[in-house]
Amino acid sequence: MQLEHYISELLYRYSCVTIPDFGSFLTQFRSARIHHHTFFPPSKAISFNAQLVSNDGLLIKHISQTENSSYEEAAIRVKKAAFNWKNTLEQGEKLQLKHIGLLWLNKEGNIQFQPLPETNYLTDAFGLGSVTSREITRETYRKEVEGLEEKAPILFTPERRTRKRSYLKYAAILLLSVSAGTVGYQSLKMEQQKEQLQLQVAEQEAQEQLQKTIQQATFFDTTPMNLPSITLKATKKPLYYVVAGAFRVAENADKKMDELSAKGYSPERLEPTRYGLHQVTFGSYTNARDAINFLNKVKTSEAPEAWLLVSED
Repeated sequence: MQLEHYISELLYRYSCVTIPDFGSFLTQFRSARIHHHTFFPPSKAISFNAQLVSNDGLLIKHISQTENSSYEEAAIRVKKAAFNWKNTLEQGEKLQLKHIGLLWLNKEGNIQFQPLPETNYLTDAFGLGSVTSREITRETYRKEVEGLEEKAPILFTPERRTRKRSYLKYAAILLLSVSAGTVGYQSLKMEQQKEQLQLQVAEQEAQEQLQKTIQQATFFDTTPMNLPSITLKATKKPLYYVVAGAFRVAENADKKMDELSAKGYSPERLEPTRYGLHQVTFGSYTNARDAINFLNKVKTSEAPEAWLLVSED
């Protein structure tokens, strides 16, 4: 089973994907930036936390629904893959996860992670690539011309009989130097104008190509998948729900609400999904860390089947 393939799919939608008994991959929004004449579009920065190993059900449920297998079968396969990954790292080898990054152990035995730059998991930036601009060299040309002017050989001789002829020679050399500087400056100016025109044409073509790419962009397979949630827009502040259960029958959802209220929780009932499921939550959070901590708590003491839902409605 190519476990990294399913992890990569979930990283487009969720800010935390946990591999039980191994660790979690986290994503965080990173603004556009410029580095060494290269423009990088907005993206999601990926990190790895080896402390978050509690099963939140997200990865296993996604695999079981995609492969049309039971939850227990998917859990066994994920556990086996995580065990093999640990063995690879403990043997001193590096673990390459396609489209995600590179994992290895340091001297202290801690897992290190280096993300791969070629995949951008921010869907709003789909089709945007890095652009490198050529450094303008007008100052270099100008300094070369000035250097030629300074190095022009102008020597005087004390001999009187050749003084007149020497003056003519020096005047010719000086005129030649001035002419070379003038021609070089004019050539430089024409080159600058040519570069500006080419830059304008290139920018216009890039904008047209970008619009075509965005209009034709498709992120996922059109076959519907029964997932806990989807992220609609990355520009709004997300809400993190700890889901107690999803019910096909609305009356069962009401019973779950009454049960949680009786236990002292403040449950919420979300709008039905497009597949007609009524989701009941323990509560909502605006901070991912608080939501994950609460999820781990209720999975241990209350509901092992609870999972984390990320929404930006």
